[in-house]
Amino acid sequence: MTDQNPNQQEDSLIDFPCDFPIKVMGKSQVDFGAEIIRTIQKLDASFDASKVEIKASAKGNYISLTCLCHVESRAVLDNIYRALTSHPLVKYVL
Repeated sequence: MTDQNPNQQEDSLIDFPCDFPIKVMGKSQVDFGAEIIRTIQKLDASFDASKVEIKASAKGNYISLTCLCHVESRAVLDNIYRALTSHPLVKYVL
């Protein structure tokens, strides 16, 4: 039997640290992009907002942001996902 450190990172298909794209979708509102950027920057101070890709839906009712986050660990990635999925303006996070 081997000793396992409970703080060791779980087996993952992702090699950390890495740049990880996160797509965030919500209703098209004036402050949607700024709110999402602020939410990510609270957890990732190195997040570069200038690299965010923005797309509107065909009818303009929804907007999606593709945010490239540099994540150091699975815990950081999970924290970003939790913050985004719990945000009241967000409908989906992929």
